[in-house]
Amino acid sequence: MAELSRQEFGAGAGGTPLVIAHGLFGAGRNWRAVARALSAARHVVTVDMRNHGGSFHHPDHRYRDLAEDLAATIAGLGGRADLMGHSMGGKAAMLLALTRPAMLRRLVVADIAPVAYRHSHAPLIAALRRLDLAGLADRAEADRRLARDIPDRALRAFLLQSLIIDAGGARWALNLEALERAMPELTGWPEIDRRFDGPALFLAGGESDYLRPEHHHRIHALFPAARIEVIPGAGHWLHAERPGEVIAAVDRFLSA
Repeated sequence: MAELSRQEFGAGAGGTPLVIAHGLFGAGRNWRAVARALSAARHVVTVDMRNHGGSFHHPDHRYRDLAEDLAATIAGLGGRADLMGHSMGGKAAMLLALTRPAMLRRLVVADIAPVAYRHSHAPLIAALRRLDLAGLADRAEADRRLARDIPDRALRAFLLQSLIIDAGGARWALNLEALERAMPELTGWPEIDRRFDGPALFLAGGESDYLRPEHHHRIHALFPAARIEVIPGAGHWLHAERPGEVIAAVDRFLSA
């Protein structure tokens, strides 16, 4: 199995390391500010999930595959870690906690629940695949071309972080074909009859509809010791919108 690309912060710090797994279309760099702040007291590792960022491309992109990638990363850090995951990364983190609980000391899940969702990001992937990469010299031109399909400027800016433009031309760091094929799996949730009894913190964006009160019962059924905290004023990308509040909540939980 290929290793996930990763960046390390506070490598000399003692204690249990923290691994951070990003969400769909993201990369470890999206969590750099949070990782640096949390590394004052611990070793923090941000990973690029498969088919994202600098990590390997693979045709399989199921949650069990993502969980195994995270397990391999933790094994390389000594076999036990704290794990935080956002959105897609949060579901992978939850699945690892449920299937290999001994590998985790504490679990943090950012704005996602262990449920299937009705929405699909397939239209975004279709828009990215339609983007004409020929002759692209910079992201400004890519942004102008993409605006025809994705009017939201902030969303375009986020997605275009995964566009590589160099001497070889323009190409996506994302494996769009694999992600498109895996979309039903990514919006779903693998039913599993297990539970994680260790400490768990679920952070919800106050303005997000990803982790709602009706999900609390399901969370506590699988994670009996879970604590759910709401970050007021934050949407789904709560770590980018309210980084200070997220850092404080996670540091309190991991240091308890």
